[in-house]
Amino acid sequence: MNLDARAAAGENRAPAEGAPRFSVVLPVYNERENLEPLLSELEEVLRGLGHAFEVLAVDDGSTDGSVEELQRLARCRPWLRVVRHRFNAGQSAAFLTGFAHARGEIVMTLDADGQNDPRDLPAMLARLQGRVAAVCGIRQKRRDSWVRRVSSRVANTFRNVVTGDRVTDAGCALRVMRREALRELIPFNGLHRFLPTVLRYQGYEVVEMPVNHRPRTRGQSKYGIGNRLWRGIVDCLAMRWYRARALRADRVVPEATGPAASGPAEPGRTP
Repeated sequence: MNLDARAAAGENRAPAEGAPRFSVVLPVYNERENLEPLLSELEEVLRGLGHAFEVLAVDDGSTDGSVEELQRLARCRPWLRVVRHRFNAGQSAAFLTGFAHARGEIVMTLDADGQNDPRDLPAMLARLQGRVAAVCGIRQKRRDSWVRRVSSRVANTFRNVVTGDRVTDAGCALRVMRREALRELIPFNGLHRFLPTVLRYQGYEVVEMPVNHRPRTRGQSKYGIGNRLWRGIVDCLAMRWYRARALRADRVVPEATGPAASGPAEPGRTP
């Protein structure tokens, strides 16, 4: 997957006074009506954290004017950076493009449909302590149709059986992660559904916590059973293959160069 070929060259750069501490990656596909209210919520929450931040809105080939709306909003929001895919490459590609452009040491992700609540981010950030490399949300009292809730429950159970993992809600996009944990990801379609599992395979500690879930009030859902079932089964089998062959990112013993070399282990790793 050549992400550089998919991302357009032009983008709205964040302020030049230094790298931000937080980067929010926001995949966007035909969510024009949701963008301004969601970005206003995000700005309020992120300013309350007291550190520099950026929001990377990755437009994944929208056809409803989303990219034009993002460009308009970016004119008066220097923290908003707009990255464009040349065509619709999928949510995993959008996340990977955002990770590649992120400058903050902490990366946060959420969906652009407004169903994830940005106000959960501070509590999730508080859990990112010690050896924890990623905090993933578990949607409570889901505001989706019963078909989506049941299919999600079945998919999570099947996914955990096949992968040998224990992720409660793999479909929740609300996550807070250390950027260093994202550097060695192998890009593939469907990665966003297996990101917690992949990080654990690579030796990182991942925790989950309950988060709010809101009803969609604008736009239309892009997901259904038809476009997820068979693809999900194939992805699970691929992950089973990957699990047997994955190389842990912490496989190299640090070179002893002095007293500092005997210090504590690298944060985020599971020994």
